[in-house]
Amino acid sequence: MTTDFDHAADIARQFDKDRYLSALLAPEKFRPGLMALYAYSAELARIRELVSEPLPGEVRLQWWRDLLEGTEHGAAASNPVANALLETIAQFQLPRQSLIAMTEARIFDLYNDPMPSLNDLEGYAGETASGLIQLACLVLNDGKDPGTATAAGHAGVAYALTGLMRALPWHAARQQMYLPKDLQERHNLDPATVFKGETTPQLLAVLTELRAHVRHHLERVRAVSGNVPGTCAAAFLPLVLVEPFLQKLEATGFDPLKQSADLSQLKRQWVMWRARRNVFGRL
Repeated sequence: MTTDFDHAADIARQFDKDRYLSALLAPEKFRPGLMALYAYSAELARIRELVSEPLPGEVRLQWWRDLLEGTEHGAAASNPVANALLETIAQFQLPRQSLIAMTEARIFDLYNDPMPSLNDLEGYAGETASGLIQLACLVLNDGKDPGTATAAGHAGVAYALTGLMRALPWHAARQQMYLPKDLQERHNLDPATVFKGETTPQLLAVLTELRAHVRHHLERVRAVSGNVPGTCAAAFLPLVLVEPFLQKLEATGFDPLKQSADLSQLKRQWVMWRARRNVFGRL
């Protein structure tokens, strides 16, 4: 019989394969909780793809906020991801505010407003990716504070910014801009050229600076990795894919608006499997 957690695992497998694979490499007893978190994150991330305009997307995000704030939901019982998430929250005493903050950050996804600054982009990454890593650490540490907030903060920013650069062709096609406005101005990038699919020297300069910023955060993760309990390793596993993705993005002749910086599924699985016992040594 399929359980709510089985359904959550299927959602994670379909829409967030890297985190799904990392959960499979976690101790078995914690896998259901991780799958619930990753399915919840995936459900929020794909709302933009499911709606034709922002208002229905905001309604969906509000539904999750109401659920987490304890508002009565007649339809919650029929949503297996919601059920799995609530069970996970109860089992590991997860802070609901962190989960609510993810819904608030995802409002940005629904609109085509420019990302104001690098600081704002880091804040967005912190709420959507860093918070998820920290919650996963709480699950893996059986609900007790693992002292990983700093490492999770830097790791989430590095992972999220890399993902946004990889998604540039899709975002540009729908007239959406995550590249920070202050970086655009510093390098004289006209966003209209990005939306037209023109890979200019100015765009390449913005992306070069952004990759350097990602590597700065990876260095910060390494610097504090000694404070991360071994029990939390699986929460950081997707981070080992960041450097291989960066190398794809900066390969000679790579067009960031017309090509996908991707790794085969087998390569991803191999990289994470090799890193499972020494995550930070593989960064």
